[in-house]
Amino acid sequence: MSPIFSRRRLLQTGLAATAALTLFPLAAQARRLRIGITLHPYYSYVTNIVGDLAEVVPLIPAGFNPHAYEPRAEDIKRIGGLDVVVLNGIGHDDFAERMIAASSKPTLPVIEANAQVPLLAAVGSAANAGRSGKDSSGQVVNPHTFLSVAASIAQVNTIARELGKLDAANAQAYRTNARAYGQKLRKLRADALAGLAEAPGRSLRVATIHGAYDYLLREFGLEVTAVVEPAHGIEPSPAQLKATIDQMRNLDVKVIFSEMDFPSAYVDTIRRETGVRLYALTHISYGDYTPQKFEQDTAKNLATVVRAIREAGQ
Repeated sequence: MSPIFSRRRLLQTGLAATAALTLFPLAAQARRLRIGITLHPYYSYVTNIVGDLAEVVPLIPAGFNPHAYEPRAEDIKRIGGLDVVVLNGIGHDDFAERMIAASSKPTLPVIEANAQVPLLAAVGSAANAGRSGKDSSGQVVNPHTFLSVAASIAQVNTIARELGKLDAANAQAYRTNARAYGQKLRKLRADALAGLAEAPGRSLRVATIHGAYDYLLREFGLEVTAVVEPAHGIEPSPAQLKATIDQMRNLDVKVIFSEMDFPSAYVDTIRRETGVRLYALTHISYGDYTPQKFEQDTAKNLATVVRAIREAGQ
C-alpha cells in the first residue's frame, strides 16, 4: 500500500509516483531510510519515531524563515539523496513541492502528515496570508496543526504508519516509538490542564495577532474572537486597526496572544486602547532542529496559555 500523498502532487505525479513506491521497500537494504522534513515540528516528530533507525534531513537549513523561503540550488540537490519527504501538506510548506518538482527525483514519495487531522477553517490572517491550504472539499484551512498537541499526536501516528510501509523491517519499532512519544505529549497537555482545575476565567474571550493559534487555544476551550493582522506580517491599516479595537471592546476581549519576539507599535496601541493583557507564543518555526524542540516549545506555549487564563480570572 502506498504512502499518503499530498493532494496536489498526487494529481501531478499520478501513476508514476505510485509505481516509484514499489522501488522503496528497504527491509532488505543495508542503508537507513533518509527522510526529508520541511518544518521544525516535523523534525522532532520524525526523529522521535525513527530514533537511530533512519536519518532525518531538513530540506532547508536552520535560520531560514519558512514563510519567506525560496528554494536554493544546494537545497534542491539534497533532495536527490532522499527516500521520502514528510510534509505539512496544507499550505505551510508549499516550497517543498517546488523543490521536489525541480529535483532529480520529481516523483519522490511524500507523506502528508495531516491526512487524518480534523482541520479548522482559516480565519483572519491565515485565510489571506497565501500560506493556507485547502482540504478535500476545497475549503481554505489553517495549516498550523503542529501547534496543537492532539493534532500533533495524530500526525505522529500517520507518519509512523506510512514510514512502516516503506521500511517494513522497522515498522514495529516506528509504531512503538510513536506511541511512547504520543504518551509524552499527552502528559504535557494533561499537566497543563491540571493547572486549571480550579482556575477561573476559562470562558474568557481572546484575540490573536495572526490566525495561527486556533488549534492550540481550542485545546483549552478558547475560541479566537478577533485576528489583528489582515495577513501574516502585514500591519493593519488605521481603519482596520480601529475596527479591530472596536470589535475587541464590544466583545469584551481580555487577552491577546502575539508571536514571540514580535515587535510592533500597533500592538502597543491595542493594549493602550483596550486594556487587554498581552502574551507571547512561539510558532515553533525558528532555531536549531532538535528532537526535543517540539515538546520544549509546546510546553512553553501550554504554560503561557495557562498563565493567561489564570491571570485573566484574577
